Amino acid sequence: MQTKTRFTRSTVAAALIAAFAAVSGTAIAGTDTDNLSVSATVTASCTVDSTTEVAFGTYDPVADNASTGIDLTTSSGAIATTCTNGSSATITLGQGANSDTGSTDTAPLRRMVGATNTDEYLSYSLCQDSTACATVWGNDAGTGQVVTGTGASDSVVVYGSAPKGQNVKADTYSDTVLVTVTF
Repeated sequence: MQTKTRFTRSTVAAALIAAFAAVSGTAIAGTDTDNLSVSATVTASCTVDSTTEVAFGTYDPVADNASTGIDLTTSSGAIATTCTNGSSATITLGQGANSDTGSTDTAPLRRMVGATNTDEYLSYSLCQDSTACATVWGNDAGTGQVVTGTGASDSVVVYGSAPKGQNVKADTYSDTVLVTVTF
């Protein structure tokens, strides 16, 4: 009987030690909580992705584009920009590398120069509309074109007009205009 009692006492003692260890282990471990703040700032940003040339084609100062003829217009130019979704930006166009005397950012007097005849100029305008170039595209906030970003590449059309009645020599005429996007 003594063996049985020892076994029972040993079993009970082991069980009590295990229970006490489990309870005291839980009682010793503690917990605490707090909040972790997470933040980010999204800033407005824009890029000029690409430009497509305004190609006037052939200008005929003797017949089609003589003083009684028609202005040569085109809508083949474009500017693609990518701006932060929902942000507002303004696209402006510089006066060109060959601007005429009296040209300003608000009222640019743009000219293409001859490749061979570098003293010959063919005047033109860049516009925001296709109706008789009523809205000239300039190089300041008041004459630029406002766009709203979508987060993807968006394209706007650049219309051009070369006035009739320009008595210029036969040549290939060109100009370079700086595109700026301000956001």
